[in-house]
Amino acid sequence: MQFDWTSEQDDIRREVRALCARFGDAYWLEQERRHEFPEEFYRAMAEGGWLGIAMPEEYGGSGMGITEAALLLQEVAASGGCMAACSSIHMNIFGVNPLVVHGSEAQKREHLPGIINGETKVAFGVTEPDVGLDTTRLKTRAVKENGHYRVNGHKIWISTAQVAHKILLLARTTPIEETERPADGISLFFTDLNREAIDVREIEKAGRAAVDSNELFIEDLIIPEADRIGEEGRGFHYILDGFNPERILTAAEAIGMGKVALDRATRYAKERIVFGRPIGQNQAVQHPLARCWADLEAANLLTFKAAWLYDNGHPCGAEANAAKLLGAEMGFKATDQAMQTLGGMGYAKEFHVERYWRESKLLRIAPVSPEMILCYIAEKVLGLPRSY
Repeated sequence: MQFDWTSEQDDIRREVRALCARFGDAYWLEQERRHEFPEEFYRAMAEGGWLGIAMPEEYGGSGMGITEAALLLQEVAASGGCMAACSSIHMNIFGVNPLVVHGSEAQKREHLPGIINGETKVAFGVTEPDVGLDTTRLKTRAVKENGHYRVNGHKIWISTAQVAHKILLLARTTPIEETERPADGISLFFTDLNREAIDVREIEKAGRAAVDSNELFIEDLIIPEADRIGEEGRGFHYILDGFNPERILTAAEAIGMGKVALDRATRYAKERIVFGRPIGQNQAVQHPLARCWADLEAANLLTFKAAWLYDNGHPCGAEANAAKLLGAEMGFKATDQAMQTLGGMGYAKEFHVERYWRESKLLRIAPVSPEMILCYIAEKVLGLPRSY
């Protein structure tokens, strides 16, 4: 059993940390205030070659694994960029994995280089307002016509749609009542985000304001048949290839946010003098922070175990989901404790901890809820009856 990082992995951490140091807390606070996509950061990551870290080398990527991608995104989150920074590069790094795995050679050669070099921004069009996590019940319809599909529907919580050029879109091509199983009859498309047919409306939200979230109203969107990924009706099965990497990488990000919050709280506890002594000398302050460190380390071990399993071709559904569960929980717990440690100043924007707290809360909700993860573990690991 080996717990050391390789020299290459250490280089990734060091180089990403150095790049992110150019974009400090003040940069992210200003991007949030402006509700402005972090284009400068995004371009720096692209120019550094980081967007293609887990993409095949033949298309311009680095051909590394989910382990290296998790290291990268954890460093990004831990820099203070938190979810705003991570979300700006998510889709390039792992969101288009269904295209990598199931796309045709022509599709990959046409699209992957632009995604890797940052020229192409992509939105992920799956979630719908009346469906939630029950993706097999989605209502967006793609009707096949002469050489193309006509799509109508409604999507929600679609990130980066204000700036995206392309959309990875999931739509039902066969009515559910005509399929053998609910998961059948759904198709996946990689196509232009045509704003003449897609009305993109931004959602105001509690955090991560630098990266937009949107509601999409799709009316008579024409998608060429050549933009369909793989076989018609197999789209739901294709997006499953992205779920385990997503769980692992968001767990790593949540832990990164917990680490930066813990660092800020620890520094404050050393410097803040009350009753003639630093507050960090008091066990009531020490113990919660020390527990956060232990909890983050434990969640981190499970996260990188799941990444190792994935990269080595082993089943990792349970570990990836549990890592997301614990990473998000412990990351949020650390940011919450950091706010408590700073007291009133933790509530002040100038200390940034309240931003970490708001952004870490997102991963307690999305991309999958803790309740759904527990249902998965209960059924798949413990063998209990399915509850939904």
